[in-house]
Amino acid sequence: MTYFNKDDFTLYKGDCLDLLKEIPSNTIDLIFADPPYFLSNGGFSCKAGKMVSVNKANWDKSNGFEKDFEFTYNWLKESKRILKKDGSIWISGTMHNIYQVGYGLKKLDYHILNEIAWFKPNAPPNLSCRFFTHSHETLIWARKDKTSKHKYNYELMKKWNDKLSESGKQMRSVWTIPLTSKQEKTCGYHPTQKPLELLKRIILSSSKKDDVVLDPFNGSGTTGVVSKKYGRKYIGIDTEPKYLDVTIKRINNIN
Repeated sequence: MTYFNKDDFTLYKGDCLDLLKEIPSNTIDLIFADPPYFLSNGGFSCKAGKMVSVNKANWDKSNGFEKDFEFTYNWLKESKRILKKDGSIWISGTMHNIYQVGYGLKKLDYHILNEIAWFKPNAPPNLSCRFFTHSHETLIWARKDKTSKHKYNYELMKKWNDKLSESGKQMRSVWTIPLTSKQEKTCGYHPTQKPLELLKRIILSSSKKDDVVLDPFNGSGTTGVVSKKYGRKYIGIDTEPKYLDVTIKRINNIN
């Protein structure tokens, strides 16, 4: 179901497993996916110095290993079908889901290009004091298959200078990017919103202007905001109208 469509920016409301099947093959240049991490297990974390539940919503609860992997495999399979020959995909995750993602990519004959460690310098502490503090997420970047030629804006990444990376040197696979700021959440709240800087680096590194970028787990629309700001066409899919509405507010505020 089309929820919003204006100026090459389209939002669909519904299950990505159903809606991805409706997208024609070989039409998408870049996919960024921030799928459920399956970590809503009744535990606790720390936020602003307070103990809070890690539970996000039913969509983040595990249904057991087999069903979780079936879900992961199916959306990765459809993503591969709709990617263009030179297209690529980025997936974010933690230890709760990223190994399933990696296995699914290999099983579907994607060609993995990089594993990026997103280091969060302001990550919350571990309340149990029985483990190392979780202070990074993993990003996997893969192209459609081993024989395809993916896009990579090498010179731009080499020149990147935002006080978080060294200008003039090859960009490395550890990215230091703080958690999403309050300023980026003024249009509404989403529990797993990614920072603009993270998506800016991903989209500008591996796509060009007028490319079609798709996010099957749109959330509050950070992928769409960056895509629109830098001249990419965008398709976002989400089951929650309230988050699609946040996305629309955010793109309307782009300067």
